[in-house]
This record gives sequence, C-alpha cells and structure tokens, in this order.
Amino acid sequence: MIITLLITIGAPLAIVSFIIYSDKFKEPLDLILKTFVLGIFLCIPAGELNSWLIQSPDQSYFAGLTEESLKFIVLYFYIRPKTAFNEPMDAIVYGTIASLGFATLENLTYVYTGSPEADSFTIAIIRAISAIPLHASCGIIMGYYFGLYAFLGSKSALIKSLIIPISIHATYNYLTGFGFLWFYFLFAVMFYAQSLHKQVSDLQLTKSMEQENKAI
Repeated sequence: MIITLLITIGAPLAIVSFIIYSDKFKEPLDLILKTFVLGIFLCIPAGELNSWLIQSPDQSYFAGLTEESLKFIVLYFYIRPKTAFNEPMDAIVYGTIASLGFATLENLTYVYTGSPEADSFTIAIIRAISAIPLHASCGIIMGYYFGLYAFLGSKSALIKSLIIPISIHATYNYLTGFGFLWFYFLFAVMFYAQSLHKQVSDLQLTKSMEQENKAI
C-alpha cells in the first residue's frame, strides 16, 4: 500500500523536482505550488469534457485535446501575466509543473479507483514509465514553444505550443491500442522534449555566466 502510493505520487514529483532544480534562476515557491494545484484542479473540467467526448476506448485520443488545451489555458492566462515569468525556461518550468499536477491526481485516480491492491501496484509501475513521462514531455514541449511566443513574439510558436502537445497526446492514446507501438513513440517524444529542454538550459547557462562575468 505505502510502496504503491510512493510510486504513484513519487514519479510526477521526482520530475517536478528535476525541472525546478534544472532552472538556473529559481522561481517563487508560492507560484510553483499554485501552478501545481491548478494542474490538479484541471482534472475536474477535463473529466467532464472527456466523459462527454469519449464514448468508447477507441476515442481516447480526444483526451489529448481536452487535457492539453486546459494546461495551455493555465500558461496563457495565469502564468504569462506574472512578473516572475521573465525568461524562456520559466515557460518550461510552469508548463511541466501544471502538467504534472494534473498527472498526479489522474495517477491517483487510475491507481486506486476500483482496483485490488495487486493491480494497483502494477498500474502504478506502468504509469510511472508511460503516462507520467508523457505528461511531463508534453509540458516541456508546450513550454518551449510558449517561451518562443512570449519572449520572441513568434505567433507560429504560440500555435505550436498548443497543437504539438495535443497531437502527441492524442497519438499516444491512440497507439496504446496497438501493442507496444506507444512505447517507441513515447521514447521519441521524450528524446525530443529532452533536446528542447537542453537547448533552453544551455542558453540559460550562457546567460548566467555572462551575468557572473559582469559582476567581476
């Protein structure tokens, strides 16, 4: 029971911790917590929309549309106006945190709703290496393109920040019905998200070094 719970909430929190740690210019703790909680509450409208749109397992791809759109709303309307939102990495940080807040409650629901303990443990393990990395990757990708929009004024990047995560999430959900195809797709998505995160992290490191040199 305890091990299952630790895996269920530990997987998303571990990625949240990594993303926060990777940020050279740390974000306010209160805004981090509020964004995470907002992500949790997104499960309510997402659940309502999904129950309306998804009438059979074959239509699970609609979840990509509803869930990623709601995460985008948090970035655009809640995070973007904040004074703490002042560099590209911030978009990745908050995009990922909102995604994993959502994923944490979704994880608890899948693991503990109507499953015997043995099955709960198995579900927790499977989701720790599948759905959780998917949500994190979509958050990173959304944040990367949203950062290009917010700080470089690219309107095409704004569209990509919504369309690409929706497409990835929808495709992943669709592929879960075709054996292990989802695994190979997820691996490619994770690699792509990691490369985008590294790009922004390297730029941030350069900026940090420039600031240190100016201070000398």
